[in-house]
Amino acid sequence: MTAASEDLADKRLAAIEASGWGRKFHFFQPRNAAFWVYVVLVAIGTVELVTMIAGASGAYGPAITASVIVFAVYGALFWWFTQRIDRYASQPAKLIVVAFLWGGMAATWAMAAHANEAMRSMYAKFFGQVFYLDWGAGLAAPFTEEIAKGAGLVLLIALAPRLIRTAYDGFILGAFIGLGFQIVEDVVYGLSSAGKQFGANQLESIFSTLVLRMGVGVAAHILYSAIFCAGLVYLLGRPAEPRNVGRGLALIAIPVVLHFVWDADAALIGGNELLLVPSWIVIIAIALFVVVRVFKMTVPRERQFMRDVMAPEVESGVITTAELAALSGDRKARKAYHKAAGSRGERRRADHILDAAHDLADALAVARGRDTPEVEFARAEVARIRSGAPPVKQD
Repeated sequence: MTAASEDLADKRLAAIEASGWGRKFHFFQPRNAAFWVYVVLVAIGTVELVTMIAGASGAYGPAITASVIVFAVYGALFWWFTQRIDRYASQPAKLIVVAFLWGGMAATWAMAAHANEAMRSMYAKFFGQVFYLDWGAGLAAPFTEEIAKGAGLVLLIALAPRLIRTAYDGFILGAFIGLGFQIVEDVVYGLSSAGKQFGANQLESIFSTLVLRMGVGVAAHILYSAIFCAGLVYLLGRPAEPRNVGRGLALIAIPVVLHFVWDADAALIGGNELLLVPSWIVIIAIALFVVVRVFKMTVPRERQFMRDVMAPEVESGVITTAELAALSGDRKARKAYHKAAGSRGERRRADHILDAAHDLADALAVARGRDTPEVEFARAEVARIRSGAPPVKQD
C-alpha cells in the first residue's frame, strides 16, 4: 500500500469514527437515567392519548379511523422523502422510530398539552379574556412545544451519543420528532372537527381539516423541530460538530418566532380575514426558505464524511471521480452527473450505480473500513450494475 493509499484509508477510518456511521442503536439501557425518563414520559403520553381516543371512539369512530389512515399515509410519504434527501450517514430506523414516538406521545400529551393549558390560563387570569383569545396560543405553544420536542433530542443524545454527532443528525431526527408531534396533533384536530353538527356528517366535517393540516404541515412542526434541533446540536456541541453558541441560539430562536407568527397570525393582521390566506402564504414561503438554508448549512460535514469514506474506492477503480462527486455533492453535482450519462437508459443505470455505491458506503461504515464479505459483495454489485449483468444472490 502506497503512502497516498494509507492516508486515504486513515481518513476513511477517521470519518467513520467521527460520524458514528454504521453503529447500531440499543434502546434498552436500564442503567441510563435518560432511558427511564424517555419510557415514563412516552408511557404517560400514550395512556392519555389512548384514553382520549377510546372515550370518543363510540361517537366519532369514522372520523378517528379516517384521520388515522390519512395521516399514516402522510407520515409514510414524509418518511420516504426524508430517506431520499438523507443520502449520507443515515440514522438507524430504530432511532428514528424512538424520535417519532417522543414527538407523538411524550412531547404532545405528557408535556406540551399541560404546559399550554397552564400558560394560557395564566394569560387569561392576568391579562384578560381578550388578550387570551388573541395572543394566548402564540405566547404559549411556540415555547412549550418547541422545548418539549427539543428535550427529546437531548434524551436521544444521552441514549445514542455515538450516533448523533452533527447538526445534520439533529436536523433529521428533529424532523421526525416534529412528524410524530404533528401527526398526533392533526388526528386530534380531525377528531375535534368531527364534533361539529353534533357528530353528523363526520367525514365531510373532517375533510377540510385534513386538507388544511396536510397543506400547511410542510411548514409546521416538522420544519420547526428540524431547525430547533439542529440549533440545539450547535449550542451543545458534539464530537464531530464544534460548538457554535451564536448559530445555535439563532436556530433555536427562529422556529420559535415562526411558530409564534403562525399561531398569532390573526392577531398580527388585526383580524382582517382578507389578509389571512396571503399571510399564510408569506409565512410558509419564509419557513421553507429558512429550512432549505439550514439544510444547506448542516449538510457539508456529511458530504465530507462521504468523500472520505469513498475516496479509496476511486483510487481502486470501484467508482469514478464523477460518481464520487455526485455521491457526495449537492443537487447541482448530481444534475451534472445525470446530464453526462447521456440517454435515459444510461441515466437510469447511473442512478442505480449511485444507489449501489451508497450501499457500499454503508457496508464500509458497518465494517469500520475492513474488507468483509458484505463489503466485497457491495463492491461486486457496483461492478455488476455498471456492466449490466443480471443480479447475483448474496451468500
